[in-house]
Amino acid sequence: MLDRIVAEGWLKARAVVGLWPAASVGDDVVLTDPSVPANTHLHFLRQQADKPVERPNLCLADFIAPATSGQRDWIGGFAVSAGEGIESHVARFEAEHDDYSAILLKSLADRLAEALAEALHQKVRRELWGYAAEETLSASELIDEAYRGIRPAPGYPACPEHSEKATLFALLDAEANIGVRLTENYAMYPAASVSGFYFSHPASQYFVVGRIDREQVSDYARRKQWTLAEAERWLSPILDYDPE
Repeated sequence: MLDRIVAEGWLKARAVVGLWPAASVGDDVVLTDPSVPANTHLHFLRQQADKPVERPNLCLADFIAPATSGQRDWIGGFAVSAGEGIESHVARFEAEHDDYSAILLKSLADRLAEALAEALHQKVRRELWGYAAEETLSASELIDEAYRGIRPAPGYPACPEHSEKATLFALLDAEANIGVRLTENYAMYPAASVSGFYFSHPASQYFVVGRIDREQVSDYARRKQWTLAEAERWLSPILDYDPE
């Protein structure tokens, strides 16, 4: 299921959201929706910290029901943008040496994109997915993220590898739907854009994957159908060893 939202105005805000049946297989999440390409996998990484036995090393795939469980589960994805059309105004401010106004406009677009991401998550929880239809939270509770579910973004601590955006953007058809595209290094353009996944599990939480060893990097390369060198390149910020 895909839904597209456009808020018109001088600073346009656009959003697209998708919800798909899914199951976890190891540290991957496999989408089982017949409308998406067969064998579509989302690949995640697991913590390898030295923890007490009662504190597990987490992976985002842990928050999706395993394929062997027989339980039906879902995963969501989204992309939002509020940066369309600001480049000419930023260029004008910079040409006038008005750096303050240029920075202020870019910051405004960034904050609007973040606000739209927050509002969209609430709409997903209460209406589109509806797993928290009775949710009534105050502004302070929303700021404290007192709601059920998380929306981790590729490139951030819980899923630090950016190339997963390619699968997400393909699923959402983000460029066609809201005009957001990925650069060759998986940065989003326009820059005032936010994307990520939705998890609804009551125990889902944000965490830091942290440093990972060669064994997990090799496994990730296998799952992504990469060479070890390719995996080491994209995972270089979190390697706990020096690649050969």
